[in-house]
Amino acid sequence: MSAHWVALAAAIATSLAGQILLKYGATGDGGFFAQLFRPHTVVGLGLYGGAALLYIVALRRIPMSVALPCTAASYVVAVMIGHFAFGEALGAQKIAAVALISLGVVMLASA
Repeated sequence: MSAHWVALAAAIATSLAGQILLKYGATGDGGFFAQLFRPHTVVGLGLYGGAALLYIVALRRIPMSVALPCTAASYVVAVMIGHFAFGEALGAQKIAAVALISLGVVMLASA
C-alpha cells in the first residue's frame, strides 16, 4: 500500500474522530458559543483541519474520483458509532444503506 493510500485512510480516520468529538461537544447545556468553545469541539475542529491536510497528500496520487467516494467509508463507521455510543436508531433501511455504501466504496477503490 502506497503512502498516498495510507494518507487517505488516515484522513478518513482523523475526520471520523473529529466528527465524534463534535458530537460530544454538541451535547450539554448552553448555546452555540458554549458548544463552539468546549474542548471536544475545539479538538474536533483541529482534527478536521488535520484530515484536510492528509487528504491533500492523498490527492497527489489518487484520482479525486476515487479518493472522495472512499471517504464515504466513514459513513459506515459513523452509523455504527451513532448506534452504539449515542443510542441512535439502526433499522433495516439504515443497514441496507450502509451495505450499499460499503459496496460502492469497495468497487471504487478497486477501479
